[in-house]
Amino acid sequence: MSSWLSPKTEKRTSPIEGRGLFARDTIRAGEIVAVKGGVVMDAAALARVRDEVAPAEIQIEDGLYIAPGRAEDVDANLLCLNHSCNPNVGVRGQITFVAMRDVPAGAELTIDYAMIDGDPAERMACTCGAPECRGIITGTDWRLKELQRRYSGYFSRYLHDRFVADGG
Repeated sequence: MSSWLSPKTEKRTSPIEGRGLFARDTIRAGEIVAVKGGVVMDAAALARVRDEVAPAEIQIEDGLYIAPGRAEDVDANLLCLNHSCNPNVGVRGQITFVAMRDVPAGAELTIDYAMIDGDPAERMACTCGAPECRGIITGTDWRLKELQRRYSGYFSRYLHDRFVADGG
């Protein structure tokens, strides 16, 4: 199953990294930007196909992921939402991505991976260029209280449930 992208968006070369998702027209706060498609699989199933389907997978629950079922489905499943420490897209539920604020035509649509990534093994250098750039992005950034406050209402449901359970 392919991901759905708003007709107000387009994929093209990004100054942040590789390909990005850009607003073709103004996108209003709260408007749906994308809905992640794919096959739900557990960690063991993902491990068997990860080399073929990465980076088109996202975690949707502890131990559950949504990813392309086959290598030839990767492009249709990629959202091309690059990371930014000053994002304009957040998550509603597990697979729906919405604008956090009005996004003008031509702007790149970005998400802070802290809103969707809870894998403690994840670590990457950040190239977003935002003034508030953290420099290094990890799969435990969702625990940062400042980010929990800043992105309240925009975390993937499974991460929100984690920090509530942690007393956040």
